[in-house]
Amino acid sequence: MPFGLDYSMVSAFIQVILIDLVLAGDNAVVIGLAAAGLDKEIRQKAILIGIIAATVLRIGFALITTQLLSLGGGLLVAGGLLLLWVCWKMYRELTVSHEEEHEAQEALANEDQNADGKIAGKAPRKTLRQAVWQIIIADVSMSLDNVLAVAGAAQHHLEALIFGLALSVILMGVAASLIAGLLHKYRWISWIGLVIILYVAVRMVYHGIDQLLGHTLPVIPFF
Repeated sequence: MPFGLDYSMVSAFIQVILIDLVLAGDNAVVIGLAAAGLDKEIRQKAILIGIIAATVLRIGFALITTQLLSLGGGLLVAGGLLLLWVCWKMYRELTVSHEEEHEAQEALANEDQNADGKIAGKAPRKTLRQAVWQIIIADVSMSLDNVLAVAGAAQHHLEALIFGLALSVILMGVAASLIAGLLHKYRWISWIGLVIILYVAVRMVYHGIDQLLGHTLPVIPFF
């Protein structure tokens, strides 16, 4: 590449940025959906709890996941299969009804965007405890998904790995709601992110199997 840049490193940086954007926004939408059924007075409290929990979990998973993936092919395969499950979940979420997504957006923004006199008024009612449990369970899964995807995309590029993990924490802690609104407006960004995560997942499974078989599989360019 020109300017002496390493193609694989540039590719890794682009992949981790898109993965972080899509998964931070996706996590925020899930938090918004869980909090949408709460009364206005406690809705923002639940959303804040969810965002703080997701940020802390990303830091925790970042400290252990990258070490686990370096241990061998079996863990690479397991991580890749988990990301394939993430792809399926993302596909289902991208095809969620616009009404459900709109309720999440109103809850995150804390404003009546469709001028019906209510904020997320059509969401089923629930208690703060129910919403927080729903949010925490989703945060655990989605934070692990985010860290695995970034680690898989970065491959052996330590700079891209550190950058990607730091960016995921910053985006979740500071701009998750903003990104969720951006992805709601420009859904094609989410579809690109889904394709990248699918690519990373298949690559992780392939290289994991290759390690288990003693590096006997053919080398595929750009893979």
